[in-house]
Amino acid sequence: MRVVSLLPSATETVALLGGASSLVGRSHACDFPPGLGRVPVLTVPRGASDPSTGPLFTLDEGLLEELRPDLILTQDLCAVCAIDLEGVERVAQRLDSTPGVLALSPETIEDVLDDITRVGASMGLEARARDEVVRLSERLFRAQEHVNAYEQGPVVGFMEWTDPVFVAGHWNVQLIERAGGRHPLNETVADDNAGAASGLQQGQRRAGKSIAVSPEVFAASQPEQLVIAPCGLNLEQTRVEAARLAEQEWFRALPAVGANRVALVDGSQMFNRPGPRLVDAFEWLVGWLQGRPELMPAGFPWEELRLCYCRFPLPLRSLR
Repeated sequence: MRVVSLLPSATETVALLGGASSLVGRSHACDFPPGLGRVPVLTVPRGASDPSTGPLFTLDEGLLEELRPDLILTQDLCAVCAIDLEGVERVAQRLDSTPGVLALSPETIEDVLDDITRVGASMGLEARARDEVVRLSERLFRAQEHVNAYEQGPVVGFMEWTDPVFVAGHWNVQLIERAGGRHPLNETVADDNAGAASGLQQGQRRAGKSIAVSPEVFAASQPEQLVIAPCGLNLEQTRVEAARLAEQEWFRALPAVGANRVALVDGSQMFNRPGPRLVDAFEWLVGWLQGRPELMPAGFPWEELRLCYCRFPLPLRSLR
């Protein structure tokens, strides 16, 4: 089977299932696992860096035709972060032997696990997919055992973009709540007829997509812990964005900043890719929120943000 993946999380899923050798094309953002350099790149950034301006990438349709894929993995969730489904289907229909197109549109962590099963079925790797989903589910449950479900956890701010500020949506809100935090700016809501959707039914609690909020609204939520993980940015780029935030008084006045409880995370690799490594992200989040560093995966791409206030004439509390 000749597989083209236009989605980093799908590429990671293919590799998880032992199908990396089937990849004949990928997006420019498909950079994990290592060793994908031999696979032709089909997407090109168009130069913009603001997700509010529309799609950030273009598709090399001619190269896609030359690669003659049997299966194209794409998405139908975000019109900004990856090539849209309509464009992929249009190209696929022009090919001599029309390939299958599998669109992944997960909104919850359970959807992500289901997508692993769907990719496995499309590639004839159903048994391997089932085994991997069981393994990942066990890790999720094991990490969550360290969370006290009866304790009111901290308010967690989560920035998926910094200018304008976009707060967490979809699966990231689920991960925050299951790790013991609260996310009041975009909470999960139980599906109809799901009751409280707690315990084993927690998968029936969903949050909406990431939303833009003003600095005033974000500050009013009074986050006690803050994760900055801009979509598509690596840790070094996130560090630059955090420095820009630190120049603003409203940011310096946040409780999380004053308490040195701000984490910078490589959003390009973690949290913003709805793939297998969301489990790594959850383990890290539980470890960070619950003060259990031993739960954090080795090599997880993050660092603490600590600001020096010596250059300000007033202590942090006076800046509010």
